[in-house]
Amino acid sequence: MSPPHRQSMAEIAQELGIHVITLYKWRKAWRLQGEVVPATQKDPEGWGPADKFTVVLETAGLNSTELGSYCRERGLFPKQVDRWRQAAQDANAQPLLTMAEQKDLERRHQADQREIKRLQQELRRKDKALAEARRC
Repeated sequence: MSPPHRQSMAEIAQELGIHVITLYKWRKAWRLQGEVVPATQKDPEGWGPADKFTVVLETAGLNSTELGSYCRERGLFPKQVDRWRQAAQDANAQPLLTMAEQKDLERRHQADQREIKRLQQELRRKDKALAEARRC
């Protein structure tokens, strides 16, 4: 299942004589334990964010030799891991809203919704008046 082989579940099941459902259960259990077992047989660039983040965490303390070995075992390139690490850092670079800011944002949203509703009612009233004026 894991890179660099990336065999399909059906191929592994047939090769080992294990039911496919059992393989899916094992993969799910490994993922819950934090193992890097991609959810699909896709190229590493197609992996989900959780798998990429797991790789970033596992390689955080590795030197370049250890990183190279890690990447060879999983069919990755060190540059991919570097890009994923940078993406994780960039994701946390944007400041989060404080509770007060969040509440203020919600209040403004509610006020905007009320204003939209009022304007829609006014538009309907004017459309009715215009339609009535055309009939006369």
